[in-house]
Amino acid sequence: MENLLLGIPTTIFCSIGFYLAWKATIAEKFQLAIVLIVICGLFLRIYTATDFFLHEWDERYHALVAKNLILHPFKPTLYEHPILPYDYRDWSSNHIWLHKQPVSLWIMAFSLKIFGINEFAPRLPSVLLSTLAIWLTYKIACHFVDKKMALFAAFLHSIHGLTIELTGGRTATDHIDLFFLFFIELGVFFSISFLKNPKWYLSLLIGISIGLGVLTKWLPALIVILIWGLLVMQQRLSWPEIIAHSFIILGTAIIIFLPWQIYIFHAFPAEAQWEHAYNVRHLFEGLEQHGKPWYYHFNKMRIIFGELIYLPLLWFTYKKGQQLFKGNFNGLSLLIWIWVPLLFFSLAATKMQAYTIISAPAFFILTALFFRFLHIYKEKFCFPKYISNLVLALLILLPIRYSIERVKPFHVRERRPEWAENIKMSDKQFLLDSKTVVFNVRKPIEFMFYTEATAYPFMPAKQTLDSLLQSGYKLFRYENEGLEEIGD
Repeated sequence: MENLLLGIPTTIFCSIGFYLAWKATIAEKFQLAIVLIVICGLFLRIYTATDFFLHEWDERYHALVAKNLILHPFKPTLYEHPILPYDYRDWSSNHIWLHKQPVSLWIMAFSLKIFGINEFAPRLPSVLLSTLAIWLTYKIACHFVDKKMALFAAFLHSIHGLTIELTGGRTATDHIDLFFLFFIELGVFFSISFLKNPKWYLSLLIGISIGLGVLTKWLPALIVILIWGLLVMQQRLSWPEIIAHSFIILGTAIIIFLPWQIYIFHAFPAEAQWEHAYNVRHLFEGLEQHGKPWYYHFNKMRIIFGELIYLPLLWFTYKKGQQLFKGNFNGLSLLIWIWVPLLFFSLAATKMQAYTIISAPAFFILTALFFRFLHIYKEKFCFPKYISNLVLALLILLPIRYSIERVKPFHVRERRPEWAENIKMSDKQFLLDSKTVVFNVRKPIEFMFYTEATAYPFMPAKQTLDSLLQSGYKLFRYENEGLEEIGD
């Protein structure tokens, strides 16, 4: 019931807010409209981020590593005190944790340091950046469409179900992919700003955005350079100027992301080499049961963006293809933003639904472009007008439907599960510290986030228990959602 008590008022509030934004758009009060859309998007994200437990994949791991980074920012660890032997190649139970690049984890650690060890603290940066990304989509869209359609693109971003799920940590790859989306979109925003004012400091900001993107989820962030290059081809810059700015962008990005790579290969050579090789294997092997057919991402598009997304994609691809043959590169950057990640991740053997989320703003703008085209030319089509009107309506209603399905404001779901409350109660009752080891824990990663103890999901041999007791450790067995002390 708690979920309904929060979900229904949130839905009513946002519905009123979006209606007022629509009225403001009609009255051409565009600043008021974007403010209302951003506020509604913020409330949807806060609602989703207030589950009072860590989600299983992959938020719990990211949150625990971020917590440990508070103590030593340059030594990412999962098991802070690995009492028992471990396999450094197993990212779900090892000590040094290099499975993800560090920027998002550092920011989450900073939030945990400021706001304490709780479930909302690691989600707060995602909530803020995800909300700011709505405004970025509006500003970027203004380069491709008029302000009314730019507001429509921002609206689609504000209600986008998968983005909101990632923000709240509810689905796999969670905050990492959300940060990745943000830094890439920020780089595109600075690239468009560069068109209006081609100054060196904007090239620097583009490079910083790319570097932070690489330090979030590796080299696909370099797509910003390609987008920037296609955008500047529309400008009257000389080739020496283009080359100079390219060096500033790429050089700045390298300065941002390369030192960490050098550092981890020096400080943690075995783990760094393994993770580097593991990342490459994603291209050729279906890892961790995520091997999918080549058309996986094309199929997922209808769920992520609505079933009609194929119409705008085919229309825009055909239209820009015609222009390209005539030497017109206008709008090609938007097409590249969509197709390069789509094709790259379709060719990779390992596939997950959020891998292509970095193209989401481009899909929102693409939908707005198609909406405007259909609205303007619907009288000229050979099919009945009601079909065009139905398509226009579905371009709005289908994303809303998927938003409701993913945000789940009307579902009866547990926001404070018993297992999480029991762990918190155990910590208060037994004052668990770093010299405490708890065995037989069903959720050891979560247990270590909420407490200072080391937790394992199994019981070791008696000989191991005796050795730990002799070494001064306090041992517990987790039984019936409570702790039982293991004595001599």
